[in-house]
Order: sequence, then structure tokens, then C-alpha cells
Amino acid sequence: MAKELKDVTKAEDNYSQWYNDLVVKAGLAENSAVRGCMVIKPYGYAIWEKMQAALDKMFKDTGHQNAYFPLFIPKSFFSKEADHVEGFAKECAVVTHYRLKNDPEGKGVVVDPDAKLEEELIVRPTSETIIWNTYKGWIQSYRDLPILCNQWANVVRWEMRTRLFLRTAEFLWQEGHTAHATKEEAIEEATRMIHVYQKFVEEWMGVPVIVGHKSPNERFAGAVDTLTIEALMQDGKALQSGTSHFLGQNFAKAFDVQYINKEGKLEYVWATSWGVSTRLMGALIMAHSDNNCLVLPPKLAPIQVVLIPIYKGEEQMRQIVERLRTIAEELKSKGLSVKIDDRDNVRSGFKF
Repeated sequence: MAKELKDVTKAEDNYSQWYNDLVVKAGLAENSAVRGCMVIKPYGYAIWEKMQAALDKMFKDTGHQNAYFPLFIPKSFFSKEADHVEGFAKECAVVTHYRLKNDPEGKGVVVDPDAKLEEELIVRPTSETIIWNTYKGWIQSYRDLPILCNQWANVVRWEMRTRLFLRTAEFLWQEGHTAHATKEEAIEEATRMIHVYQKFVEEWMGVPVIVGHKSPNERFAGAVDTLTIEALMQDGKALQSGTSHFLGQNFAKAFDVQYINKEGKLEYVWATSWGVSTRLMGALIMAHSDNNCLVLPPKLAPIQVVLIPIYKGEEQMRQIVERLRTIAEELKSKGLSVKIDDRDNVRSGFKF
């Protein structure tokens, strides 16, 4: 039976607890049995799906295609770009064995010591290394460029202090990885994509952002320049909401990705990468919600209209719900998402 929930903590009393209350009590996500990881519940995932659909169309409208690359990355790949490995080394989850076996003492299962990998595998914290190792086989001449790929995936960064959506050990995101013949094309691409993010966050999420450059100390590990969109939350703090990186030729040189130009000479490729994650869910919650409840902009709300029957007795309930179904179909035909809340185990006040 559903249980009526107490009011959320007031934002002015404890902003962090207010945020957590909203996420949990609105049924968006909850902590899982795995430390630092979250379960995104159906209502929360429905919001992410709407974000994903809108962004995916924007990416394709700018000429990008979706692909998928492995979750596991050989450890040696991270050694090829010094700044990159230094930036992510402390956050990497490492796979060392490939098999379990029953404990000889009958205490469940244990790692089979004879199943040690010849080379450890890193659970991807980001995909530049595996992708640029792949691009080496895709690129021979200037005719193969540009490559405009995007990947929807999960990544793992071993965070010690976690908060639902904002910072978790595993999270969902998209990561674009593009290859270009010239420096100018790559810079143009990185700039274009940060403005795609700006358009999405401002026009779909209803959150104004500031576009700018990260300081050298805050740049993405292995980038020449990092562009960012920063959104101001209700507590007066900025939240990084998306980044786009001009990678120069760093990864092309690390993985020896060269192409033959129009003059028949070998040159290294120029690169970008860019991404947003489920952190956008946190931005959405903190930007619009109040002390009463979760507040969502119409474009991203999974449910835009709720119809609640007020009735006495089962026969009246049946008649009213039948009429509400007709109204719901009319609203759906106008492009609205509608829910009839005909639960009989909670009061109308709780539904409101």
C-alpha cells in the first residue's frame, strides 16, 4: 500500500538534503546495493529518455552518427597519452581476472587465481583511447575525414563522495568523438557542439547557462582547450552542465593516426570530444523545484496532465474513469502526455 510522504526538507534549511529528498520522494532514483551507484527508477528514466531523444536529434541534425565502442579498455592504451592517464588514474576501476570458482571451503565463490588476465582491462571512464586506437584503422586519406561519431553509453569513475545524478561511480552519458583534417575544422566543431548543448539546456530544460573556457588546471585531461556551459543553481553555486574539448593532435600522435593530405603528404589528424551526462537531471531538479515538490518544464515532463477521478463507490468510479479515458485520448491527440491516476489505495489529496 502506498504511504503518504512527509514534506521535503526546506531548501533554505539544508539544500543538500532538500535535493536528495526531491530525488527520492519524487521517485526519480535511489541508492543501490553497489556503493556509489544508483538505480534510476522508471519516472526518472522517462525524463532522461526525453533528454536523450532531443539531444540525439540535434546531434544527427549537425551531421553526427551513433556508434558503440567497448566497455573495456586495455590498460596499455592509457599509457600512451601522459596527461590523460594522469587525469583519470585515480578514478579507474580495473578488471584483473576473467573467472570465478566455488570456494573449496564452501564459502560461496572466489576469484580463480589461475584466471588472471595477461593485461588488465580498465572499465571505461571515457573513451578517447579505445576510439582513437580504432580510428587508426578507419583513416588513411583526407577523403576519410571528417569522422563525426557519437556514443550513448555508461561510464565508471570511482568517486568517493557521491550524490544521486550529480556524482555517482557509474553514470549514463553521451560522448562525441570527431576527427578532422585541420585545426580550424576541429575548433569549429568543438565550438559548434558547446552551443548545441547551450541550446538544449536553455530551450528544453529552461535553464540559462554561461558559455566559457575552463582554466588550464580544470581542462579535460589530454585537451588543448575545454569549453563549458555553467548553470547557476538556487543555492548560488554554478554547476558544470556540459563540456566540449579541442584535443589538438594529442590523441592522434599517441595512437599514430595519420592521413594523406591532398598534396600526398602525411599529417596527424585533429580531434574533439564532447559530452553531457545524467548530471543534467540534477541541474533540472535544482533549477526549477521548490519546497513543495519536483517541478519540470513541459518539454521534458514525462506526464504533462494528470486526471484524477473524484467518486463515491465502485460504479461511480467506473463511469468517471470511462469518461476520463475519452478526455485523455483527446489530449493525447494534441501532443500531450496524460496519466489517469485511478489508484484506489491512496487518497485524492495524496495524488494531488
